[in-house]
Amino acid sequence: MSALEILILALILDALFGDPDSLWRRLPHPAALMGRAVSALDARLNTGPNRKRAGAVALALLLIPTALIGQIIASIPDAGLLEILIAAILLAQNSLVKHVRAVALGLKTSLAEGRRAVAMIVGRDAQSLDETGVARSAIESAAENFSDGVVAPAFWLLVFGLPGILVYKMANTADSMIGYRSEKYAQFGWAAARFDDLINWIPARLTGLLICLAHGSVYAFKIMRRDAPLHRSPNAGWPESATAAIAGVAISGPRTYDGIPTNDPFVHAEGRRIVTSADILRATRILWQSWGVLLAALILTWLIL
Repeated sequence: MSALEILILALILDALFGDPDSLWRRLPHPAALMGRAVSALDARLNTGPNRKRAGAVALALLLIPTALIGQIIASIPDAGLLEILIAAILLAQNSLVKHVRAVALGLKTSLAEGRRAVAMIVGRDAQSLDETGVARSAIESAAENFSDGVVAPAFWLLVFGLPGILVYKMANTADSMIGYRSEKYAQFGWAAARFDDLINWIPARLTGLLICLAHGSVYAFKIMRRDAPLHRSPNAGWPESATAAIAGVAISGPRTYDGIPTNDPFVHAEGRRIVTSADILRATRILWQSWGVLLAALILTWLIL
């Protein structure tokens, strides 16, 4: 079974079933296992004077065995179904939309519920956010994670098969856990953060383009090209600016991390500054439409080939 066929079926399987809670209450999720591996190396190697080198060693110890495991599984005769199941588990369209919608539903109930829901998907200080801040954070997370959780793993699955998607998810997990500029991780997490930037460079730009194409928006494309370089992240600005332009809102901008305020510029600054739960739901529809165009393009490619 080709990587393209595996990806098409995995995307459909993920969209239909997502991550069943009943299953992962009984078994450890692969992402949780990856997180345990990162934590173990963090505890063991994040010491001493040369933490940058230790972080690079830790990253290699995470990625090389992961690639080997993927290659071993892929080499099993008639392993297509197993590869589809693993790929579906590592894709995140269903769970992403579920968590983003939960913020909208929480915000409709109360600001406190909205803050609680958004704190599960963002790293900033949720308790300091007003309604607009909660909604803006949810939309940013939706756009960025559509790239990190759907398009990027799909891209690396197509390029390198099962080892590609496994290595990508391990690297992305490492970045999410140790790729910070804090005192503890500025050196140790440097390699993980830089590698994550590298492997997301192409997928992030493809995601922004996909969002623009899925909505036939030349305007969004122009905004994306203008505003993506303004973003604090070398990659997140591409899907975020495209989504903001289509949703008609301004996102990014000043925020607070660990009690420290930032003065980040707005993305799509001409958009509405008052953002609500309705805009969050609009963002989830943007994701699904973009996902649908991605799936259609992959199926069309399969038919042609």
